[in-house]
Amino acid sequence: MSQVAYVNGAYLPLRRASVSVLDRGFQFADSIYEVWALRDGRLCDEAEHMARLRRSLRELRIGGTMTDAALRAVIGETIRRNRVHDGIVYLQISRGVAARDHFFPSPSVKPTMVVTAKNLDQKALTARAAAGVKVISLPETRWARRDIKSTNLLANVLARQTAREAGAFEAWFVDEEGYVTEGTTSNAWIVDANGVLRTRTLSHDLLHGVTRAALLQIARQLGCAIEERAFTIEEAQTGREAFISAASNPATPVIALDGRRIGDGRPGSLSRSLREAYLGMKSSQ
Repeated sequence: MSQVAYVNGAYLPLRRASVSVLDRGFQFADSIYEVWALRDGRLCDEAEHMARLRRSLRELRIGGTMTDAALRAVIGETIRRNRVHDGIVYLQISRGVAARDHFFPSPSVKPTMVVTAKNLDQKALTARAAAGVKVISLPETRWARRDIKSTNLLANVLARQTAREAGAFEAWFVDEEGYVTEGTTSNAWIVDANGVLRTRTLSHDLLHGVTRAALLQIARQLGCAIEERAFTIEEAQTGREAFISAASNPATPVIALDGRRIGDGRPGSLSRSLREAYLGMKSSQ
């Protein structure tokens, strides 16, 4: 756990860090968040995560936040105070503190901002990728604006817990038409039976993953056949390989889906290549 948190202008010991019970993030999940991976002391895809943060704020009409330059300074200081070298930075911004009412506060209030940072066990992440993970599928139960990185994550929490209880690492949501949208904390990918790398096209149905975009760019450089097109559970199960992607889990292979082995039941070659290329690129930047 992070030992120091930034909360509304102050750096506080984590045990003392708090926000008001009237904060709209607590009352309504009227808030957004962003996560940066930190590798070798450097933020990965810094500008892209900042752009997504600003987009989420615009979509929820939350204004009055600090500039990008000031935010970078806060993030850097939070990293320094927590001595994080390989891990993640978590940022959350809510509309602020106001009397409980579904309407936006008028006049507007100052947004609440929290930043934390922590190291991650890189050996454990590497071991997980080397072994591959299991995934289950569940019906899509989330709200319709999954492109906004909102803290409204209860459906994700319930699905991820269901996955854990089933002995899996992740759950993939499946829409009413039978197509995979994404995972509870990750984007979903397959290499189909024809050798085509596929991931669902961007829309309101899924988060616009920053790591997803970086992996697509790498795949194009490698000359892969790519289709941004939805796939079914059956297509995933009969495909050559599958993997998930997120800031903390870039191209982590999926070896089984709903108890059925994918490919030969081992991490696929393209998954491994994309992961190695992504991590190598971020280490050299």
